[in-house]
Amino acid sequence: MSIISSVGRAQGPGQMTSYLDTLAMVERLHRLLLDVIKDEFERTGLLEINAVQALLLFNIGDNEVTAGELKSRGYYQGSNVSYNLKKLVEAGYMHHQRSEVDRRSVRVRLTRKGHDVRQLMEALFARHAEGMTRTGVVGPEGFSDVLHTLRRVERYWTDQIRYIY
Repeated sequence: MSIISSVGRAQGPGQMTSYLDTLAMVERLHRLLLDVIKDEFERTGLLEINAVQALLLFNIGDNEVTAGELKSRGYYQGSNVSYNLKKLVEAGYMHHQRSEVDRRSVRVRLTRKGHDVRQLMEALFARHAEGMTRTGVVGPEGFSDVLHTLRRVERYWTDQIRYIY
């Protein structure tokens, strides 16, 4: 008997199915977001960077951070942060500077070109948020309710990593 089928019986098949469907949906939504960004970039002729790199620029915003802080602050979720930072610096979207205190540490911040991409992303997200609300995809409290639930899931999973071996 698989773990899923035994858990499904213990929790009730509907709850397990809903949980697995939710996991799959979160993954699909992330991939779809990357496709939406890629599509926007193709429409505007911005082909120099990819959607993951654009999200990194968007999340950094006006902050100046170290590469290590990108993950700890939640700005970047991927595994190849060094590669993407290098590409963004080479393409002129980010400045990087060695820390005076710890020469191993590099601080990064957006260039004017990086801020332009961030503004493009911000406009895209604003159009989507307004459009979803206007068309009834989400109600007045829709995004807040989803965010609240997802934060609780995040907290639960974090607790599982920290406290259960």
